[in-house]
Amino acid sequence: MEALILATPSVLRLADVTLNPKPSALPGSGTLQHLANGLAGWALVLSLVAMVIGAVTWALGAHSQNIHGAVSGRRTVMVAGGAALLIGAAPILINFFFHTGTGLH
Repeated sequence: MEALILATPSVLRLADVTLNPKPSALPGSGTLQHLANGLAGWALVLSLVAMVIGAVTWALGAHSQNIHGAVSGRRTVMVAGGAALLIGAAPILINFFFHTGTGLH
């Protein structure tokens, strides 16, 4: 009980921390940004390749009456499209959640 009495708002204020993200504050941040951009580019190219392969599988499966092939190809197309959507939306989503988190009190 006495420990609860000692934890006054002024004592709790001493434990406050802040966060101000600044990529340029560390050395190599430009290189890290180039690496992230390159990885996103490669991921988009791989999504495109997966979508083309899925579309071909879907078409061949549908044409040959192979239900498993058609469903597998359709799923691949949808997953590749979702991956491209997430890659493109990643910076917006990260910023949204960060700014939402900083607004919490």
